[in-house]
Amino acid sequence: MTSPWSSFRLPSRLSGRLSFGLLLFLLAELLLVNGGTLSGAVALAATAAAGSALAVCALLASRTVPKVPRTRIRTAIRDRERRTAFLPQRDPDASGRPRPRAPGRLAMTAA
Repeated sequence: MTSPWSSFRLPSRLSGRLSFGLLLFLLAELLLVNGGTLSGAVALAATAAAGSALAVCALLASRTVPKVPRTRIRTAIRDRERRTAFLPQRDPDASGRPRPRAPGRLAMTAA
């Protein structure tokens, strides 16, 4: 047995908007009708507004950053490489240093 709605399909754009609207409606019902207070709805709206404002500011700030030419990046990497201080390699055979021991049998210890 098939449903009369089985052949009915929404376009994907409309489906996304419809599901968002339904989610918003259910959230409003949860906050306002089912024991929620108006302050909860106001807090949710303020949080959503602050998040939207933050997203818009981040988008605008990312568009105003000047492009850096690749040659400048290459030069910066080269300069950093020249400034890097490496520790001198130690010579294990230098005078005054004990000779490194080769791994061998474990020493017998008192048990």
